[in-house]
Amino acid sequence: MKIAIVGAGPAGIEAAHILATNNCQVTLFEKNEQPLANLRDKAFLFPDFSSAESLISELETKITHPNIQLLCNKEIVKIDKSAADFQLSDTEGVMYKVDKVLIATGYRLFEARRKEELGYGIYKGVLTSLDMEKMLKEQKVVNSMGEIPQKIAFLQCVGSRDEKSGNNYCSKVCCVTAIKQAIEIRKLLTHSDIYIFYMDLRMWGQGFEELYRTAQEKYDIRFIRGRISEASSTFDGKVQIKSEDTLIGQPLKMTTDLLVLMAGMEPSDGTHTLADYCHISGAYHFIESNGPHLQDNKTNMPGVFVAGTAKRPMSIRDSVTDAAAAAFTILNE
Repeated sequence: MKIAIVGAGPAGIEAAHILATNNCQVTLFEKNEQPLANLRDKAFLFPDFSSAESLISELETKITHPNIQLLCNKEIVKIDKSAADFQLSDTEGVMYKVDKVLIATGYRLFEARRKEELGYGIYKGVLTSLDMEKMLKEQKVVNSMGEIPQKIAFLQCVGSRDEKSGNNYCSKVCCVTAIKQAIEIRKLLTHSDIYIFYMDLRMWGQGFEELYRTAQEKYDIRFIRGRISEASSTFDGKVQIKSEDTLIGQPLKMTTDLLVLMAGMEPSDGTHTLADYCHISGAYHFIESNGPHLQDNKTNMPGVFVAGTAKRPMSIRDSVTDAAAAAFTILNE
């Protein structure tokens, strides 16, 4: 059986490996120059602070199976069904024929510039969680002046649970990512003050609640229940934020060296394109599965399956588990 998998992230690679070890011929399409693009920007992973590089190495080993053909710089934009098979077309018009298709096109981060009131792209001291992750990967966290920051604030739910941005859903991993990054900063900068502004904290996974408690009790991370309504620059390159502590019902103004916006997940461009083309688009242009329980890897286009964050926000662990479910669903069809 010939299988096409669109997207070589953790979900796509895990599914490809399982299918290949079950004697399927798998073609794995990746639009970027190399697989695992979203993972390569990460330093350490929650909740155990394991190395992202180690996970990348493990996943890359799985692609070496002789039944897997990896094609990078290949963006699939069309999936058409005939009586006998599926025909995939890339941006250059090249066509590929397969028996079944798995879409694992993943996610992109919410574009924080859309929240103009928070100043991303305007003030140098305003970063996204991805910007901070890159600093942590280099083990060098500095403010806009290149100096060690004395005060750092994180803001949750940027582009998630937000009617103004059009995304009412929870992105699921932002809360624990902020806590992970805050702990990593504390390990680097032992004397900096670190604050996390939140609406409510959603510790979805095993070990996540314990990590939240550790952040408070061991690393002195301070949590403020409230949304930041506005950010502005000061004359010395810092960021002044206006908020409210909703637990005590008082307005709050703070000057911080860095403001880190925890940007939520949105469907990737590839997810958006294929969801619309195949008429399998669901809420917010994620791909809609046939049901949340026994049909979660199937779509209403028979022979086309979905895995990972192409259908909703997930952690890496959940994406890999979902990919395994998708692979066995394909094998049992």
